[in-house]
Amino acid sequence: MRQLIVLGIVGLIAQLIDGSLGMAYGVTSTTLLLATGIAPATASAAVHFSEIGTSLVSGISHHKFGNVDWRTVLILAVPGFIGAFAGATFLAGLNGDAATPWISGLLLALGIYVIWRFLALGGARPTFKARPGKTLLVPIGLVGGALDAIGGGGWGPVGTTTLLSSGRLEPRKVVGSIDTSEFVVAVGGSLGFLFALGSQGIEWSIAGALLVGGIIAAPFAAWLVKILPAKVLAIAAGGIIILTNARTIALALGASTPVLTTILIGLALVWVSLLVHVVRLERKSRREEAAEPVAADA
Repeated sequence: MRQLIVLGIVGLIAQLIDGSLGMAYGVTSTTLLLATGIAPATASAAVHFSEIGTSLVSGISHHKFGNVDWRTVLILAVPGFIGAFAGATFLAGLNGDAATPWISGLLLALGIYVIWRFLALGGARPTFKARPGKTLLVPIGLVGGALDAIGGGGWGPVGTTTLLSSGRLEPRKVVGSIDTSEFVVAVGGSLGFLFALGSQGIEWSIAGALLVGGIIAAPFAAWLVKILPAKVLAIAAGGIIILTNARTIALALGASTPVLTTILIGLALVWVSLLVHVVRLERKSRREEAAEPVAADA
């Protein structure tokens, strides 16, 4: 019972981050499940089944707040479904113990990717050009869907960061559209795992606990997307992902306790420094925005 409560809290926190950032539900949940010793395919399957419910509630909530561009959602959905189904089938055929370090490596790379892409945006406000077309959205759907199933997360890190950096859709609609289309991706990945593992291979209790926590957080997260700075959340989520998966990889490579401790402390210091940096950037941007009307009046 205690484990289910903890998993429910994991789902709540992951959905809070995902719903307000457009990424990290799958990566955060899978990372924590792998850290407890759950096999990659089992962890990813549980996460995807829970995402069917959390992404549905999240999509409805984002729609109510006007955060969804439905043309983007419709174009992303089909390739996302195909990529997730193929990725789930591939992951289910791998040996769990052998696959864990590799999946952790993928998650580590996604964590670095999240931090890098948001740092690359700096403090500048994006300018919005033409809405994203099929040539951009179809590859995002295929790659993001496949990575999402194989790594237990990847739809948000690939989709949200790519669309944000393209400057073709305002941030709140990027987050809302990615979260809404994730429902179809979760269905594709879940069907792939069900086809490859069978119903006996799914940890329904884990999926259910994550689902309850995620559903509670989804409406609140959709509201938060309008008021919280995305860069701060991105660095926070990316840092957790990097630290946890770096530990898994170091242990798999046989690192001693002193070496492991040194690595984790070093990464933690870099992470905290980046958090301080983006908070300062955010405050500077807000001060400049507040000063502009005063300068105009003068």
